[in-house]
Amino acid sequence: MTGVATEHGPMAGAPVVARQGRRWWRVLRTVLLVLCGIALAGPAGLAVVRLGGLDDGTDLAMPVAGLPYAAAATLLLVAVAAVLRARWLTAVALLVAALQVWWLVPRLVADGGAVPAAAPRLRLATSNAYLGQVDPRALVGLVRAERIDVLAVEELSPGLASALDRAGLAGLMPYRIHRDGSDTSLYSRLPLADPGGTAATPTAGEVTVGGHAVRVVAVHTYYPLGDSRRWAADFDGLRTEARRHPGRTVLLGDFNATLDHAPMRALLGNGLTDTHAELGRGFAGTWPADRPVLPPVIQIDHVLHGGGLTAVSVAEHTLPGSDHRAVVAELAVTG
Repeated sequence: MTGVATEHGPMAGAPVVARQGRRWWRVLRTVLLVLCGIALAGPAGLAVVRLGGLDDGTDLAMPVAGLPYAAAATLLLVAVAAVLRARWLTAVALLVAALQVWWLVPRLVADGGAVPAAAPRLRLATSNAYLGQVDPRALVGLVRAERIDVLAVEELSPGLASALDRAGLAGLMPYRIHRDGSDTSLYSRLPLADPGGTAATPTAGEVTVGGHAVRVVAVHTYYPLGDSRRWAADFDGLRTEARRHPGRTVLLGDFNATLDHAPMRALLGNGLTDTHAELGRGFAGTWPADRPVLPPVIQIDHVLHGGGLTAVSVAEHTLPGSDHRAVVAELAVTG
């Protein structure tokens, strides 16, 4: 008796299982590709906003602050797209990643300029007092320990100003400039010339270092979440200040902007250099500094200087009572 041989046992269902496995992998791959495409839309959109400066005076300023973290997410998406063998998605993710690397990596690389040993030095600090809530003894202690020459304080209240003097700032820094109606003040160990101004103009003063006049401007722009147009207008005033006083000028304080924001980049385009980026510390976070678990994730407190100065050092210090880290910088007068 003859018949057709048939296959029985565990191997009989192997082709069926293989086909089902391939079908599930195709479904999973499709889902992953869709999710990756959706996830890439965020970083790609931020890249377009940065390229076009679309955050200047608009609510797009808020997401731009997170661009470095979008860059990290993009690099992850590049890896996932490559594993999924999605050529077009990989190509787009690589393009976005390349743009972000072009923007961000220079902040991690110090300029490496030599500073003459004999160049006069100026030590500066800026602290946002968080509506006058910073610990006055801690701030005065920072000034004393870091041998600060000029201090800029933002969100200074009358009560805090009195508390700082009682804590010893009056003896350490007898010279100060404060405009009625402004929450920003300059304190100095060195004689401080007051060029005059109003609450609507930046708080500025002039000190002499090694025979050279250095103009110091305390900065506190409005925050973009509150009013993005007012925030951008504040930068218009700072650009005017930078154009009028090129060279040995320092702008320091709470800019409420990162180096990716269009108004900040336009300000730097007036011959100014960011001290953090110059020293390869362009990602040192300064806000928020009052969260129990979350570290400072964005850098919005800066020390900018003109071409007649060179950065020597920069550091951040946490002060009780403030939601910003104080920034201490040493500059050499080289120009």
